[in-house]
Amino acid sequence: MAAVLSCGPLALLSHRSAAALWGIVTGPAEKEIEVVVPGELRRRRQGVRLRRRTDLSPEHRRDVVGIPVTDPVSTLVDLASCVVEWRVEKAINDADRLGLIGVEALRAELQSLRPRPGMACLRRLLGGDALTDTGLEREFLVIVREAGLSMPTTQAWVNGYRVDFYWPDLGLVVETDGWRHHRTPGEQATDRRRDQAHTKAGLTTLRFAERQIRHEPWQVKAILSAVMRRLTRASDGHLQSL
Repeated sequence: MAAVLSCGPLALLSHRSAAALWGIVTGPAEKEIEVVVPGELRRRRQGVRLRRRTDLSPEHRRDVVGIPVTDPVSTLVDLASCVVEWRVEKAINDADRLGLIGVEALRAELQSLRPRPGMACLRRLLGGDALTDTGLEREFLVIVREAGLSMPTTQAWVNGYRVDFYWPDLGLVVETDGWRHHRTPGEQATDRRRDQAHTKAGLTTLRFAERQIRHEPWQVKAILSAVMRRLTRASDGHLQSL
Protein backbone atom coordinates (compact mmCIF):
# COMPACT_ATOMS: atom_id res chain seq x y z
CA MET A 1 0.00 0.00 0.00
CA ALA A 2 2.81 2.39 0.89
CA ALA A 3 4.57 1.73 -2.40
CA VAL A 4 1.43 2.44 -4.42
CA LEU A 5 0.46 5.55 -2.48
CA SER A 6 3.97 6.96 -2.80
CA CYS A 7 3.64 6.93 -6.59
CA GLY A 8 0.52 9.06 -6.78
CA PRO A 9 -3.28 8.73 -6.80
CA LEU A 10 -3.38 7.00 -10.20
CA ALA A 11 -0.74 4.37 -9.42
CA LEU A 12 -1.62 0.66 -9.27
CA LEU A 13 0.23 -2.39 -8.01
CA SER A 14 1.27 -4.36 -11.10
CA HIS A 15 3.19 -7.22 -12.70
CA ARG A 16 4.54 -9.85 -10.27
CA SER A 17 3.48 -7.84 -7.23
CA ALA A 18 -0.11 -7.65 -8.50
CA ALA A 19 -0.11 -11.36 -9.38
CA ALA A 20 1.05 -12.17 -5.86
CA LEU A 21 -1.74 -10.05 -4.38
CA TRP A 22 -4.32 -11.78 -6.59
CA GLY A 23 -2.92 -15.14 -5.46
CA ILE A 24 -1.99 -16.35 -8.93
CA VAL A 25 1.77 -16.50 -8.51
CA THR A 26 3.91 -17.94 -5.75
CA GLY A 27 7.59 -17.93 -4.94
CA PRO A 28 10.09 -15.70 -3.19
CA ALA A 29 9.12 -12.04 -2.95
CA GLU A 30 10.72 -9.63 -5.39
CA LYS A 31 13.25 -7.19 -4.00
CA GLU A 32 11.20 -4.31 -5.40
CA ILE A 33 7.47 -3.67 -5.38
CA GLU A 34 6.19 -3.25 -8.94
CA VAL A 35 3.87 -0.32 -9.56
CA VAL A 36 2.41 0.98 -12.82
CA VAL A 37 1.55 4.64 -13.44
CA PRO A 38 0.16 6.60 -16.40
CA GLY A 39 2.80 7.40 -18.95
CA GLU A 40 3.06 11.06 -18.10
CA LEU A 41 3.93 10.50 -14.44
CA ARG A 42 7.61 10.31 -13.59
CA ARG A 43 7.99 9.53 -9.92
CA ARG A 44 10.84 7.47 -8.55
CA ARG A 45 10.83 5.76 -5.17
CA GLN A 46 13.45 3.59 -3.50
CA GLY A 47 12.37 -0.04 -3.36
CA VAL A 48 9.79 0.49 -6.10
CA ARG A 49 10.14 -0.71 -9.68
CA LEU A 50 8.12 1.84 -11.58
CA ARG A 51 6.36 0.81 -14.80
CA ARG A 52 4.63 3.17 -17.19
CA ARG A 53 1.56 2.49 -19.28
CA THR A 54 0.12 5.08 -21.62
CA ASP A 55 -3.37 3.52 -21.77
CA LEU A 56 -3.78 3.06 -18.01
CA SER A 57 -7.29 4.15 -17.01
CA PRO A 58 -9.74 3.81 -14.10
CA GLU A 59 -11.28 0.70 -15.73
CA HIS A 60 -8.02 -1.16 -15.12
CA ARG A 61 -8.20 -0.50 -11.37
CA ARG A 62 -9.35 -2.99 -8.78
CA ASP A 63 -8.97 -2.97 -5.00
CA VAL A 64 -7.76 -6.04 -3.11
CA VAL A 65 -7.69 -5.68 0.68
CA GLY A 66 -7.77 -1.95 0.05
CA ILE A 67 -4.72 -1.89 -2.22
CA PRO A 68 -5.19 -0.41 -5.73
CA VAL A 69 -4.11 -3.11 -8.18
CA THR A 70 -4.38 -3.82 -11.90
CA ASP A 71 -7.35 -5.90 -13.01
CA PRO A 72 -6.77 -9.65 -13.61
CA VAL A 73 -6.45 -9.29 -17.41
CA SER A 74 -3.86 -6.49 -17.14
CA THR A 75 -2.04 -8.43 -14.45
CA LEU A 76 -1.75 -11.54 -16.62
CA VAL A 77 -0.56 -9.55 -19.64
CA ASP A 78 2.04 -7.76 -17.52
CA LEU A 79 3.12 -11.01 -15.89
CA ALA A 80 3.61 -12.61 -19.32
CA SER A 81 6.09 -9.85 -20.17
CA CYS A 82 8.47 -10.62 -17.30
CA VAL A 83 8.37 -14.30 -16.25
CA VAL A 84 8.95 -17.65 -17.96
CA GLU A 85 6.07 -19.25 -19.86
CA TRP A 86 5.36 -22.09 -17.46
CA ARG A 87 4.74 -19.55 -14.69
CA VAL A 88 2.35 -17.64 -16.96
CA GLU A 89 0.51 -20.86 -17.81
CA LYS A 90 0.18 -21.67 -14.10
CA ALA A 91 -1.10 -18.15 -13.42
CA ILE A 92 -3.75 -18.52 -16.16
CA ASN A 93 -4.92 -21.78 -14.61
CA ASP A 94 -4.92 -20.29 -11.11
CA ALA A 95 -6.90 -17.24 -12.26
CA ASP A 96 -9.44 -19.62 -13.80
CA ARG A 97 -9.55 -21.79 -10.66
CA LEU A 98 -9.99 -18.77 -8.36
CA GLY A 99 -12.79 -17.36 -10.50
CA LEU A 100 -10.87 -14.20 -11.40
CA ILE A 101 -11.28 -14.73 -15.15
CA GLY A 102 -11.97 -17.82 -17.22
CA VAL A 103 -9.84 -18.94 -20.12
CA GLU A 104 -12.47 -18.21 -22.77
CA ALA A 105 -13.20 -14.77 -21.30
CA LEU A 106 -9.47 -13.99 -21.17
CA ARG A 107 -9.05 -15.04 -24.79
CA ALA A 108 -11.95 -12.78 -25.81
CA GLU A 109 -10.57 -9.84 -23.81
CA LEU A 110 -7.20 -10.11 -25.54
CA GLN A 111 -8.83 -9.63 -28.94
CA SER A 112 -9.80 -6.07 -28.01
CA LEU A 113 -6.52 -4.97 -26.41
CA ARG A 114 -3.82 -2.97 -28.14
CA PRO A 115 -0.51 -4.82 -28.62
CA ARG A 116 1.93 -4.47 -25.73
CA PRO A 117 4.58 -6.61 -24.04
CA GLY A 118 3.18 -9.93 -22.86
CA MET A 119 0.33 -10.13 -25.36
CA ALA A 120 2.10 -12.46 -27.80
CA CYS A 121 3.02 -14.88 -25.02
CA LEU A 122 -0.54 -14.97 -23.66
CA ARG A 123 -2.09 -15.45 -27.08
CA ARG A 124 0.30 -18.30 -27.80
CA LEU A 125 -0.49 -20.03 -24.50
CA LEU A 126 -4.23 -19.50 -24.89
CA GLY A 127 -4.27 -20.97 -28.35
CA GLY A 128 -4.84 -17.77 -30.29
CA ASP A 129 -3.12 -19.69 -33.06
CA ALA A 130 -4.38 -23.05 -31.83
CA LEU A 131 -4.52 -26.04 -34.11
CA THR A 132 -7.84 -27.57 -35.05
CA ASP A 133 -8.52 -31.02 -33.65
CA THR A 134 -7.59 -32.50 -37.02
CA GLY A 135 -4.35 -30.51 -37.21
CA LEU A 136 -3.35 -31.51 -33.69
CA GLU A 137 -4.01 -35.17 -34.38
CA ARG A 138 -2.04 -34.95 -37.62
CA GLU A 139 0.99 -33.53 -35.77
CA PHE A 140 0.74 -36.30 -33.19
CA LEU A 141 0.74 -38.96 -35.92
CA VAL A 142 3.90 -37.40 -37.36
CA ILE A 143 5.56 -37.93 -33.97
CA VAL A 144 4.41 -41.55 -33.93
CA ARG A 145 5.85 -42.18 -37.39
CA GLU A 146 9.15 -40.46 -36.61
CA ALA A 147 9.50 -42.61 -33.50
CA GLY A 148 9.10 -45.74 -35.62
CA LEU A 149 6.09 -46.89 -33.62
CA SER A 150 3.10 -48.84 -34.82
CA MET A 151 0.21 -46.70 -36.04
CA PRO A 152 -2.93 -46.49 -33.90
CA THR A 153 -6.60 -46.64 -34.68
CA THR A 154 -8.02 -43.12 -34.70
CA GLN A 155 -11.38 -41.92 -33.36
CA ALA A 156 -12.28 -45.37 -32.02
CA TRP A 157 -15.04 -46.04 -29.52
CA VAL A 158 -13.57 -47.52 -26.33
CA ASN A 159 -15.58 -48.19 -23.16
CA GLY A 160 -18.39 -45.97 -24.40
CA TYR A 161 -16.14 -43.01 -25.28
CA ARG A 162 -14.64 -41.82 -28.54
CA VAL A 163 -10.87 -41.64 -28.12
CA ASP A 164 -8.29 -39.86 -30.26
CA PHE A 165 -5.86 -42.77 -30.62
CA TYR A 166 -6.06 -46.42 -29.62
CA TRP A 167 -3.60 -49.32 -29.76
CA PRO A 168 -5.87 -52.32 -29.04
CA ASP A 169 -3.01 -54.85 -28.98
CA LEU A 170 -1.31 -52.85 -26.21
CA GLY A 171 -4.38 -51.59 -24.44
CA LEU A 172 -3.14 -48.00 -24.87
CA VAL A 173 -5.31 -44.91 -25.26
CA VAL A 174 -3.86 -41.50 -26.11
CA GLU A 175 -5.82 -38.24 -25.94
CA THR A 176 -4.54 -34.95 -27.38
CA ASP A 177 -5.89 -31.92 -25.53
CA GLY A 178 -6.03 -28.58 -27.31
CA TRP A 179 -6.22 -25.24 -25.49
CA ARG A 180 -9.72 -24.63 -26.81
CA HIS A 181 -11.08 -27.71 -25.06
CA HIS A 182 -10.90 -29.45 -21.68
CA ARG A 183 -10.80 -26.12 -19.85
CA THR A 184 -14.06 -25.87 -17.91
CA PRO A 185 -14.61 -27.83 -14.66
CA GLY A 186 -17.34 -29.84 -16.40
CA GLU A 187 -15.07 -30.81 -19.28
CA GLN A 188 -12.27 -31.73 -16.90
CA ALA A 189 -14.66 -33.89 -14.86
CA THR A 190 -15.73 -35.68 -18.06
CA ASP A 191 -12.07 -36.30 -18.94
CA ARG A 192 -11.50 -37.83 -15.51
CA ARG A 193 -14.50 -40.14 -15.92
CA ARG A 194 -13.22 -41.21 -19.34
CA ASP A 195 -9.76 -41.96 -17.98
CA GLN A 196 -11.20 -43.81 -14.98
CA ALA A 197 -13.40 -45.95 -17.24
CA HIS A 198 -10.35 -46.95 -19.28
CA THR A 199 -8.30 -47.69 -16.15
CA LYS A 200 -11.13 -49.80 -14.76
CA ALA A 201 -11.05 -51.81 -17.99
CA GLY A 202 -7.30 -52.39 -17.63
CA LEU A 203 -6.17 -49.87 -20.24
CA THR A 204 -3.36 -47.33 -20.03
CA THR A 205 -4.27 -43.71 -20.85
CA LEU A 206 -1.86 -40.94 -21.81
CA ARG A 207 -2.78 -37.30 -22.33
CA PHE A 208 -0.62 -34.85 -24.24
CA ALA A 209 -1.33 -31.12 -24.31
CA GLU A 210 -1.16 -29.14 -27.55
CA ARG A 211 1.85 -27.25 -26.24
CA GLN A 212 3.75 -30.52 -25.74
CA ILE A 213 2.91 -31.80 -29.20
CA ARG A 214 3.81 -28.55 -30.93
CA HIS A 215 6.83 -27.43 -28.93
CA GLU A 216 8.15 -30.51 -27.11
CA PRO A 217 7.74 -33.37 -29.62
CA TRP A 218 10.93 -35.06 -28.39
CA GLN A 219 9.38 -35.39 -24.93
CA VAL A 220 6.15 -36.82 -26.35
CA LYS A 221 8.18 -39.26 -28.43
CA ALA A 222 10.26 -40.39 -25.42
CA ILE A 223 7.23 -40.90 -23.15
CA LEU A 224 5.20 -42.69 -25.80
CA SER A 225 8.11 -44.97 -26.76
CA ALA A 226 8.87 -45.89 -23.14
CA VAL A 227 5.23 -46.68 -22.33
CA MET A 228 4.79 -48.75 -25.49
CA ARG A 229 7.96 -50.74 -24.74
CA ARG A 230 6.69 -51.49 -21.25
CA LEU A 231 3.27 -52.55 -22.51
CA THR A 232 4.86 -54.71 -25.22
CA ARG A 233 7.01 -56.52 -22.65
CA ALA A 234 3.99 -57.05 -20.42
CA SER A 235 1.98 -58.41 -23.35
CA ASP A 236 4.79 -60.76 -24.44
CA GLY A 237 5.22 -62.03 -20.87
CA HIS A 238 1.51 -62.74 -20.61
CA LEU A 239 1.51 -64.70 -23.88
CA GLN A 240 4.50 -66.78 -22.77
CA SER A 241 2.77 -67.67 -19.51
CA LEU A 242 -0.16 -69.02 -21.51
